[in-house]
Amino acid sequence: MTDDRWEPPVVLLAVDLVILTLRESSLQVLLVERGVEPYKGALALPGGFLRHLEEDLAVAAHRELSEEADLDVETLRLEQMGVYGEPGRDPRGRVVSVAYLAIAPRLPEPTAGTDAADARWQPVDRVLSGDLELAFDHRRIVADGVERARVKLEHSALATAFCGPIFTITDLQEVYEAVWGMPLDPRNFYRKVQKTEGFIVAAGSARKAATGRPARLFKAGPREVLYPPMARPAGPSTEEEK
Repeated sequence: MTDDRWEPPVVLLAVDLVILTLRESSLQVLLVERGVEPYKGALALPGGFLRHLEEDLAVAAHRELSEEADLDVETLRLEQMGVYGEPGRDPRGRVVSVAYLAIAPRLPEPTAGTDAADARWQPVDRVLSGDLELAFDHRRIVADGVERARVKLEHSALATAFCGPIFTITDLQEVYEAVWGMPLDPRNFYRKVQKTEGFIVAAGSARKAATGRPARLFKAGPREVLYPPMARPAGPSTEEEK
């Protein structure tokens, strides 16, 4: 039997954005200082509610990013990374948030707008360690976004986008270390890169070094999906790692 007295619960739909980039050799996330309650003055991911029933989720995500941080959304490729809807995650009621992720090089300084009192880049490790407290469940969303970015570097050539047009193996290794959050053994890293056909290609003469042999130069290769993947070490890098 159907209970005619039943009514669907009121659920609010929102979007949150995890925007990652490399700055000063560290992986950083875009955060805003909330200018309104709840959590006024706290740091949070940019985001907000859908404006109306006809607004597309991706459109809402681009709008919120433009309004809260004044970033050129046309330069970012947003991908949906998860849905967060646990009861009690938002004091305003039952709020379900669809999270989007973008990781891109050379992103500019953000400018706060609408209900954000400030917008700035913050090191990811300060968020993951709890050194920086975030509103709502945004620390968990950041953690999920960072893990997605780390997996991307295993299976795609994304890391080359964070290097210059011409780079060394050391330059590339620094990108992996920043995103993965761990040091890597240079010899093992070099072997892995060389085993992945089409990942990088030689680019002419070597770069002079202050000491030792000149560093060989490379550029991004034609392959976008890496096989075999650049698998992360299970723990701290060692000389014996294969």
